[in-house]
Amino acid sequence: MEQYDQLYRLYKSVDTTTLRGYQEFVDLFPPLSSTVALEQWETASDRLDELKADITQEFPGTGETYAEIAARLTRDEAFTALDLYSKYSRSVNVLVLDVDETLRSAGDTDNEIPRDTLYLLTQFHEAGVPIVVCTGQTLENVKGFMIQGLGNDLVSSGGMSIVYESGNGVFTPKHGEDTKRLLYERLDGAVVDVFEAVRRRVLSEAPDAVGKRCHLQGNEFNVTLKPNAEVGSDNAVEIIDESLRYLCGLVGDAIAAQVDAEVDDPAAYARAYFSRDPEILDVLEAGGLSTDADIDAAPEAFRDILERVDLGYYEGDAAELVSLELDKSAGVEEAFDVLDIDDPFALVMGDSKSDLRVMRWVDDNDAGIAAAPAHSSPDVLDHVSSKDDLVYEAGDASTVLRTIYGLSLIEQLDEQGE
Repeated sequence: MEQYDQLYRLYKSVDTTTLRGYQEFVDLFPPLSSTVALEQWETASDRLDELKADITQEFPGTGETYAEIAARLTRDEAFTALDLYSKYSRSVNVLVLDVDETLRSAGDTDNEIPRDTLYLLTQFHEAGVPIVVCTGQTLENVKGFMIQGLGNDLVSSGGMSIVYESGNGVFTPKHGEDTKRLLYERLDGAVVDVFEAVRRRVLSEAPDAVGKRCHLQGNEFNVTLKPNAEVGSDNAVEIIDESLRYLCGLVGDAIAAQVDAEVDDPAAYARAYFSRDPEILDVLEAGGLSTDADIDAAPEAFRDILERVDLGYYEGDAAELVSLELDKSAGVEEAFDVLDIDDPFALVMGDSKSDLRVMRWVDDNDAGIAAAPAHSSPDVLDHVSSKDDLVYEAGDASTVLRTIYGLSLIEQLDEQGE
């Protein structure tokens, strides 16, 4: 209760809004070549130091930590951090972060990671907290925008790992022969052959409604169709829905060609199998396609491969073929191994079903907590809300990151009180 009382006194007696304003100005607007700008920055920095010094004197022994809390966290963020520490008794020691619609949002941040979010990531890095970027994008795409936002020194520091293509590969610079691990090379040959067959045929055999309106993302393994239209637009939604219906049938045909068995209507079996996902069911039915085939009547060899793959559907963004044996959670485990994190307590931030697998993995293993933007898929929101309710508005990932940064400060207070 002492920390609750101390935090209450801190936020009641200190003008933390002004203090945070100075801290944000100093952090995000460093000295420039302009003399006027330099003078403004130096004035703000001096005033920030004065306000922090007042707090340090007010809280003997723990004042510097309380000053840091007041300068960086809102009252709600600070008390949420304290609640998390009361529940888990430890701070986060690794970040696992999806990017699109999690750290950045096409509708709210112009598809750029906001500056305050980038700054917080550098703060975690400087504090020795590894960062695992976990995304469905290609490695080169992820490396490019992370270097642009955080700088090559951080990305190549050895403290950042990139899980790309939703777990098909893990890239962790400065780790010797473990720098790049290709998880898809471990798959059974029959599954790999199906992926290769789908990739060869997906555009060359596509109807005009698909082939002329979308493109194939340059993945190493996954087969991902992207719209030739603005992501999220009505046109893109139409394109991806049609692409999903086509891809579903193509996967069934490719599996049938791979197995040594007679399959009457492989596309119908594939539709029945993948339609167990309610979103995919809606798309298939909207296209007038039947989903009522008896999957148990399919040959065992056909079902064996079908049950090892999955279709990913991201409305107005992508339709893709992925392996169920390789997902983001498998990639994250691999990244932890490379980074030598043997007792992880992770913050997992994401918005999609692929991120949910990671959230459930850390929950099942008492290895972390989860956060999600308010526009996430319903299953993700249900999970996050039922745990610690770390739900934030689109483009405002910094709110959660500040709270988690505050969790480490609360831990410092606990240690200082011993």
